[in-house]
Amino acid sequence: MAEEFQRDLEKDGLLSEEVVKRVHRSQERITGAPVVIVLCVDMTEMDAYPDLQRKQAERIIAIQSAANAGMQLLLAAHAEGLGGVWVCSPIFAQKIVQVTLNTPQTWEPQAMFLIGYAAENPALRERKRLEEIVMFQGQEISTS
Repeated sequence: MAEEFQRDLEKDGLLSEEVVKRVHRSQERITGAPVVIVLCVDMTEMDAYPDLQRKQAERIIAIQSAANAGMQLLLAAHAEGLGGVWVCSPIFAQKIVQVTLNTPQTWEPQAMFLIGYAAENPALRERKRLEEIVMFQGQEISTS
């Protein structure tokens, strides 16, 4: 994954020292995590449709289901006092992840979770106000 990440960063035109820095940071995060979980999608048991529109919809459903499972995994880790980070780097290097982990070809890596006890709790980030991200038709919302 590091080699593919490096090639992608170089294609993006980043300076070589920035490429080395990002690749090294990525490797440290992965190898430093006590637990690494790779989340995959497998379309073999999903419904098969003859038309492209429904095939694409079924694929989106599978990806949404996997993402929901990933969120549940992070919530469960948090409930146990663990920290977790969700990274999507496996989606950029699916073949190498499949080969490295010896997974079935039908398992399409989507995300990776780095789980462990947090060394520190990061500061809370400012969140957008509800009115900025939610729209209710025909109703005004009040957050007071």
